[in-house]
Amino acid sequence: MGFFNKLSKVGMPLVIALSVILGMFVQQNIDVKKLNFQLRSKEPKNKLDATLNYIDSEYVDSVDVPGIVEKTIPIILENLDPHSIYIPAKDVEAMNEPLEGNFDGIGVQFNIQKDTVAVIKTIFGGPSEKVGLKDGDRIVKVNDSLIAGIGITNTQVMNLLRGKKGTKVVVGIFRRGESKLIDFTIMRDRIPLYSVDVSYMLDDNTGYIKISKFAKTTYKEFQDAIAKLSNKGMTNVVLDLRSNSGGFLTSAINIADEFLEKGKLIVYTEGRARSKSSYFATHRASCNDLGVSVLIDEWSASASEIVSGAIQDNDRGLIVGRRSFGKGLVQEPVAFADGSGMRLTIARYYTPAGRCIQRPYENGQEDYYTDIHKRFMNGEFLEQDSIQFPDSLKYYTSEGRVVYGGGGIMPDKFIPADTNGTSEYLAVVRRKGLEYQFSFEFTDKNRGQLSSFKSLDELTNYVDNQRLLEKFIIFAEKNGVKPNKSDLKESGKTIEVQIKALIARNIFDNDGFYPVIKEIDKTLLEALRLNNE
Repeated sequence: MGFFNKLSKVGMPLVIALSVILGMFVQQNIDVKKLNFQLRSKEPKNKLDATLNYIDSEYVDSVDVPGIVEKTIPIILENLDPHSIYIPAKDVEAMNEPLEGNFDGIGVQFNIQKDTVAVIKTIFGGPSEKVGLKDGDRIVKVNDSLIAGIGITNTQVMNLLRGKKGTKVVVGIFRRGESKLIDFTIMRDRIPLYSVDVSYMLDDNTGYIKISKFAKTTYKEFQDAIAKLSNKGMTNVVLDLRSNSGGFLTSAINIADEFLEKGKLIVYTEGRARSKSSYFATHRASCNDLGVSVLIDEWSASASEIVSGAIQDNDRGLIVGRRSFGKGLVQEPVAFADGSGMRLTIARYYTPAGRCIQRPYENGQEDYYTDIHKRFMNGEFLEQDSIQFPDSLKYYTSEGRVVYGGGGIMPDKFIPADTNGTSEYLAVVRRKGLEYQFSFEFTDKNRGQLSSFKSLDELTNYVDNQRLLEKFIIFAEKNGVKPNKSDLKESGKTIEVQIKALIARNIFDNDGFYPVIKEIDKTLLEALRLNNE
């Protein structure tokens, strides 16, 4: 209970489990089935059709039968499994966007600061950068409509700035040093969404690649990252799949293929109406000579577990972290004639050793979605011994090592959740978002100096001499959080590194953030140590 209380204090994302889990699926790369949904059937084949037809023709009042259908389909799917879902037509594009690898827009990262939309970063080569928008600009107007000081939300801003490729939007910009607003006419274009968040060298021999999802473009991004790091002398790689909720099956298979010898089994799928399909390593194996560690945690799911399971069951590398989510169901996309869609579970996937690592869901969706909460409460995030598997779930790798099915991938090297640096003071400043606000304001005030640095080392050397923690304590107190000496002794380093990493992200994007935050990343540091043994 004490550990769970600590997690609650620092904002551990238990409450977002539902939204994260609903986004998890392993999807076949196939043509979407087109189904013409016939509402009124002259000869109903079942009671559901008969009921709808009878209501439509005989009910005392006029009835919105399509509306009833919209509400009924999700209930039907909820009775199957937790990952078969219905997607209304208005949500299809947004649901598919992250896995398509792009969207149409103006190409800026923004945040709302003091009720004003601030440009955090213009995307390199994007429409906004091309017309002259700069980091730190404030978007005050969009198409002559004032958006500053009116309580606008992130969703509303995205709806205003996004639009079809080739359409125009006019934004009014406030820029420091300028007395008047500057108008920019921006032609919307296709904006890439990257799934490889960052790739860089941890030391002279070890590369690091973080993959946030398995989209259509992920395999190509991964290949580019491997080529870049290999040119820098990489002989070992840490593949970070923490909090990666999955995506396309093919992308996961292609990446696993790069690490395995030809003929090695990567994964197989099988369902009641689908015969067994096995996927084997081909001739790729560009990473065959690299040592590999894979980082996973309780939010690593589906496609992440395919890669982890293939590496582990073939004794190809080391899995480091905590037990993964346990999502072993394959969804097939279906499109209805009205533009809505469905993802229906049509098979289970199995690791090379024969493990189906799907967690049980027979007790209903509420029990399924609260399983992560139960793991916290049972102490699984601190003690590996708290996890018990029956012998019936025992399997063996190619070299005879014991692995287990029945609910996620268990790592070869368990790393407990790091509770060092947690305190009530840290919990409060994070609930208020003060680390982020302070980092943005510091960047904004010092943008000229910070933007002049050509390397991350130059920036961090400068920032290290700016007494960040002292300044933050004053900033936090002005925002209602009084300093606490004992809490700051416990959390001071964590806060300082986090702020420094956020400042680095404001200037160098993820290439700045991840190399700095590494300093307090216990799991990554342990993987690096193991690689160097």
